[in-house]
Amino acid sequence: MNQKQNQKLRKRLKSQQFAPLRRAVNVPVWGDLGIRIGLALLLVGIVIMIHWFDRDGLVDNLDGEVSFLDVVYFTMISITTTGFGDIAPISDRARLIEAVIVTPIRFAVFFIFVGTAYNFIIKRSWETWRMARIQEQLSDHVVVLGFGVSGSESVAELIARGTNPSDIVVIDPSDDRLRGAEKLGCNVMQGDATRDDTLKAVHIHLADSVLVSAGRDDTSILIVLTVRHLAPDVPISVVVRADDNERLARQAGANNVINPVRFTGLLLAGSAKGTHIAEYLADLASISGRVQLVEREITEDECGCSISNLNSGGRGLRVYRGGKALGFWEDECQNLQPGDIVVEIVPTENGSGKGDGHEGEG
Repeated sequence: MNQKQNQKLRKRLKSQQFAPLRRAVNVPVWGDLGIRIGLALLLVGIVIMIHWFDRDGLVDNLDGEVSFLDVVYFTMISITTTGFGDIAPISDRARLIEAVIVTPIRFAVFFIFVGTAYNFIIKRSWETWRMARIQEQLSDHVVVLGFGVSGSESVAELIARGTNPSDIVVIDPSDDRLRGAEKLGCNVMQGDATRDDTLKAVHIHLADSVLVSAGRDDTSILIVLTVRHLAPDVPISVVVRADDNERLARQAGANNVINPVRFTGLLLAGSAKGTHIAEYLADLASISGRVQLVEREITEDECGCSISNLNSGGRGLRVYRGGKALGFWEDECQNLQPGDIVVEIVPTENGSGKGDGHEGEG
């Protein structure tokens, strides 16, 4: 690596934001609150002891005697900056202690209580109100359970295909991953997708479809079982990586099971038989390509027509009728019937095929 490349690398590293090393703290909510209150009381106790040992530097304008109760009283009004003036520091040392020691502790206690009030009252109330507003609008939405590599790619593709990000809900246990989904404009929720309460919170029963990609086959299958229990009629697509688990995923209730390992093998095998097969398959899978696969129910005008004469102008490939798959060459596809589901290839905005030397699909 030459010097110029080293300089570019250093500039890129400097421009990156600092990401601290961290680990989840397993402290319950009330435990966190107890720690905050305990720390505040500890700081108050320290100030009380300081004032008690230096009580000769204080004066009580009422009776002239500073008792322990007077010290506690003076500490509280001093920390809360109330300052009635009935007890005041008069010696230089007492005033120095107030300025150098008590004042920083006063700010520390103030920030502890402000932070506690924000986290446990203001922030939670705001999040509860905001969540209720989002839930009111959740209907016919897409729920993505897992925002790893597969989940993030699927969300990006959905948005590219025209899905409004506000109609997508992403659930993942990682806050770092959810930040990426939030930047795309999606609704996000940090939680465990295997829990009923988590899925009920995103109105899973009203979803248009559910995409599951938890990273582990066993977790993904458990999520499918949970979703199917709560939403018997919602279409579920799941990613599994072991062939043996494909059957289990379907038994759990998944409508579509995607095996990325097998798909990669198909691409590799296709590339061995032709230089353009893998490229074309990738083109079909992405909205950014020149063509894309579309699944839809036929229109009323298309009933009785042949699969080769679709109103969309696409090339019909397969018809699903009564759970049976029919190829475009079969006689049943020459007479489309109401309720038929057709899979077709349609050109995208990039697929006009004019002036680029490639074939014009559709």
